[in-house]
Amino acid sequence: MFPLSSVLFPGAELPLHVFEPRYRELTDHCLAGDGEFGVVLIARGSEVGGGDQRFGVGTVAHIEAASPFEDGRWALLVEGRRRFTVAQWLPDAPYPRAEVDDLREERGPADEGPFARATAAVRRVRTLMSELGSPAPVIADLGAATGVGSGVDGAADAGARLWRLCAAAPLTALDGQRLLEEAGPGARLALLTELCDALAGDLSQLLGGAPGD
Repeated sequence: MFPLSSVLFPGAELPLHVFEPRYRELTDHCLAGDGEFGVVLIARGSEVGGGDQRFGVGTVAHIEAASPFEDGRWALLVEGRRRFTVAQWLPDAPYPRAEVDDLREERGPADEGPFARATAAVRRVRTLMSELGSPAPVIADLGAATGVGSGVDGAADAGARLWRLCAAAPLTALDGQRLLEEAGPGARLALLTELCDALAGDLSQLLGGAPGD
């Protein structure tokens, strides 16, 4: 297990700089096996030194690329694969470990309306952040990311499209954890829209305008 201060969504990529001895050992172990480990958000504490408190729902990460440094550090690129819930935390020796259960993924709603509303909400937040001089991280075009107008089978790919949209939203780690823990795709879309609309309202006030202007 790799506790972090950020949330990893299924399908999203995350670069990691591995320098602590315990996580170097974790990396060696994973590279010698299936290349997978769990990522969970830290609820209290820091990434370095241990003693942190962690959330109980996380994402299995698969190592897509690994570059070693001469001093034993690693530069990793990982991709989120699937969600899990922690059944039991084990002793942090030689690195954080846990027994976990995979969480079943449900198909997303067939109606494009919720996707369109959520996409519009994410776009608005990103635009407002750019106007404030704090642009959100660069991502692929949101239309392509959500499958809108791209010919993607909405019923078959709705879950992946939704996770990509969640990753595109410039929300806090705690809000990202709420999205990760949400049980179903319909509720997740509604929550994503709600969170982005609320943030857009706050950003609009900072810009001196009224929400919806």
